[in-house]
Amino acid sequence: MMSASVTTWAAGDYPAMARRLVPVAEAMVAAAAIRPDDRVVDVATGTGNAAILAAQRAARTVGVDFEPALLELARRRAADDGLTVDWRLGDVCRLPLADDSAEVVLSVFGVMYANDHDAAARELSRVCAPAGRVLLAAWTPGSLLPALGQVLGGYLPPPPAASGPPSRWGDRALVGPLLAAADLRITSTDVHRLDLRFTSADAATEFLIDTAGHVVAERDRLVAQGRWEALRADLRSFVGDRGVADDGGVRLGLEYLLLTATPSSAGTA
Repeated sequence: MMSASVTTWAAGDYPAMARRLVPVAEAMVAAAAIRPDDRVVDVATGTGNAAILAAQRAARTVGVDFEPALLELARRRAADDGLTVDWRLGDVCRLPLADDSAEVVLSVFGVMYANDHDAAARELSRVCAPAGRVLLAAWTPGSLLPALGQVLGGYLPPPPAASGPPSRWGDRALVGPLLAAADLRITSTDVHRLDLRFTSADAATEFLIDTAGHVVAERDRLVAQGRWEALRADLRSFVGDRGVADDGGVRLGLEYLLLTATPSSAGTA
């Protein structure tokens, strides 16, 4: 069994966030028009939201992720639902898959975190069949989670060097050339909004902390430095600025880009 965590993605309660993100996976799988026996790859599957939905449509599904603990959770979810999914440990920049492996390649807030954007885009293209399609969801620049990263930046170690910010994948003007260089042509883009509702701003603040493994992993250090409460206060202020009063609680809006691309060799639409 693969259960020991190897990245900060498993340090916090990311599954709680993943449960809130199920509607995004549902929108993507619906847009993908997956048919029975389609070969589907869910890249950076996390706890398996999109992969499980594809398997429910009788697709031949593979889920890939580089965090063993999350992959084990995905495996258990599928088993509990009586679904067959081929779960594989692997990195988005070196997918453990053959060329032309899938008619449908999906990634829900996953490939956007690749350190090497160009390599990740080439891998999406490589595993996509010539007549297939790639669907990606990524946070738009300046939306809630990218903005949250700016708030936390002064408290956390610098992220691994990357070839661009993750939200690059959520900007059509920026992701278009990135995918084009990998021989993928964008055929559709839509900006969507996902609302997260909480009983209070304090509850929203704690949720954002508890589900962020890279924050939880630094808690002991920040407590020892006397900076943990400052982080919480800054995050609480951020929630106050970005949140909207909602039936006695607070609502946080998360904006993302959902795009579809096809191999350039497939011709024009």
